Amino acid sequence: MSDRSGIFAGDDPFEIARTWLAEAEKTEPNDANAIALSTVDSEGVPNARMVLLKEIEDTAFVFYTNYESAKAEELDGAGKAAFVMHWKSLRRQVRVRGAISREDGTQADAYYQSRSLKSRLGAWASQQSRPLSSRAALMAEVAKVTAAKGTSPERPPFWGGYRLVPQEIEFWADGTFRLHDRFVWRRKTPSSPWQVTRLSP
Repeated sequence: MSDRSGIFAGDDPFEIARTWLAEAEKTEPNDANAIALSTVDSEGVPNARMVLLKEIEDTAFVFYTNYESAKAEELDGAGKAAFVMHWKSLRRQVRVRGAISREDGTQADAYYQSRSLKSRLGAWASQQSRPLSSRAALMAEVAKVTAAKGTSPERPPFWGGYRLVPQEIEFWADGTFRLHDRFVWRRKTPSSPWQVTRLSP
């Protein structure tokens, strides 16, 4: 597309997303990799929450969570999800929709081991999304887990990653007078070629 230049240029949407994220890491006050992840429950009611995107692969986006959480139940149930990354400092956003699958192997093990010890122990202690009587009860569970697991806890069987393989990626940048620039990349299947379209603001 002749007018897809500058920050929108390129033939690989994952590379564009990586470039935008790298720019945001220099300007955002914190958590440039935060995404608003949207799912639907068994009744089709939507949910949204902030999570941290941990990797932009050549074909997918990866994040991690507790497999017993409400979000995991919804991700597994629907097999699809969407998210948006928004950077106020750059006045840009990336919107993604696609199919979800678990990353429950060596890649998840490696990421878990890269986390701080307290975060690794916290993953064992937290029964994510379930009722909690008090913060004191949570801290008592952390102490119990710390005594049991020591300084080298293995990845919990109920904790791991999700990989979102997109069917659609939209790149949005703020324009003067709210005449924003938007380009959407769409494909029918993960092996189909991308079709790029400029959208009206």
